Amino acid sequence: MFLSLVSGSSGNATLITDEQTTILIDCGLSGKKLEAAFASIGRSPKELDAILVTHEHIDHTAGVGVVSRRFDVPVYATAGTYRGMSVGKLADKNIHTIAPEQSFEIGTIGVCPFSISHDANDPVGFSFFVNHKKVSLATDTGTMTDSIKQHILGSEAVILESNHDVDMLLYGSYPYSLKQRILSERGHLSNDDCAKTAVELLQSGTRHILLGHLSNENNTPEIAFRTAVNALRKAGAAIDSDVRLGVARRYEATAVL
Repeated sequence: MFLSLVSGSSGNATLITDEQTTILIDCGLSGKKLEAAFASIGRSPKELDAILVTHEHIDHTAGVGVVSRRFDVPVYATAGTYRGMSVGKLADKNIHTIAPEQSFEIGTIGVCPFSISHDANDPVGFSFFVNHKKVSLATDTGTMTDSIKQHILGSEAVILESNHDVDMLLYGSYPYSLKQRILSERGHLSNDDCAKTAVELLQSGTRHILLGHLSNENNTPEIAFRTAVNALRKAGAAIDSDVRLGVARRYEATAVL
């Protein structure tokens, strides 16, 4: 099972489990809301074997400390992320420092962190290896580098950032400085860049793509979906038969990828 519990600037949390090992990637919502999100899919945070953190921004870390302490869950993050995130005191045994390109295992799931391009201390995306298949998460990156693509291409399923429509952002109400941040190589991935990456993923064998971390002000699920669909169809793909495409929801869990 690989799915998004919540996604967007208001909070991010992704779940992966093979029913032997259960991992939460990011916890950008309160402990109470996380419990409700788990309950909505018939599960409980008590099942968690680990929390992985992509980077220190609050929409990815708001509930990390609370959940770790309440359910005695180990937290895995880069040294830079640990320095930057404010999660309160964690038990020493639950602090695990990771590094890009250094793979490790949590129970029955293999994990490979890889660097992403974002305005954070040492942010990472993740590829997971489960039952001889690879799935990946790549959000909060201002550009799709060759290094990121090297890690996510060939994945069975990918949660991929489709943050903003460039025209909506440019002509929207955000201050100029914030627009520049989002558009920069250390900002967020646009719908157009996401769509180009989706085509490369399709050509590498990916069959499930979930568009994530959509802006509430500078995007809509319909625009993000249509941009990706148009690019995939232009590349000769039949949606649903060649590739399944979905959009991560802001406040509720998606279907299983």
